[in-house]
Amino acid sequence: MLHSMSTTVEPSRERSAAEVNEEIRALWLRSGGTLSVEQREEYQRLVLEWAAAAPQRVSAA
Repeated sequence: MLHSMSTTVEPSRERSAAEVNEEIRALWLRSGGTLSVEQREEYQRLVLEWAAAAPQRVSAA
């Protein structure tokens, strides 16, 4: 049975980009550098959460 993956990021509480980045690093360390299917899904969710929490840079014209 296939399950559709939600494309919205709904963290239980707002975390800083640094907190999310730390979780991403921990995931990679636990995996030994190779992510399972479930870990890849978690990684994708974390990257989206990190991007939403990261400060937005304004480029100069």
